[in-house]
Amino acid sequence: MPGTLGPGPDGPRYGCRVATQAKVLEYAVELDRGGRLTIPGGGQFVPPEGWSADHLLLAALVRCSIDSFTHHARRAGHEVEAAGSAQGTITKSGDDGRYRFVAIAVRIDAQLTPRTNEPDDLIAKAERDCFVGASLVLKPEYEWRVS
Repeated sequence: MPGTLGPGPDGPRYGCRVATQAKVLEYAVELDRGGRLTIPGGGQFVPPEGWSADHLLLAALVRCSIDSFTHHARRAGHEVEAAGSAQGTITKSGDDGRYRFVAIAVRIDAQLTPRTNEPDDLIAKAERDCFVGASLVLKPEYEWRVS
């Protein structure tokens, strides 16, 4: 609906507000009876013996955190080498007595080239924009070592 959008530098601004639409990212994975995970059009992944869905969630959180940090660091002109680890604790929790993660700790070691003395903005953006971490009810505790 046309109308006044508000004041502009040279008087009122006129036009229509246009709703922006968020980017939609869709993912799919299949697990066959042999335990192989496959993505459409991609390769297969067979989790090593002893790996559970809980391990895969922690691995996804580490990978996503590093990818998010790398994205923001590259936008700021840095190259990144990084590694990480995560540990989680699952027990009964809440009024429903169901098992769930009650603690998740993530440690990321990253090296930036060129180096920065102030990585806090990159770290905050990485934690905010990791889709896996943002999807969890429990907020992970992060430890970042950036050099």
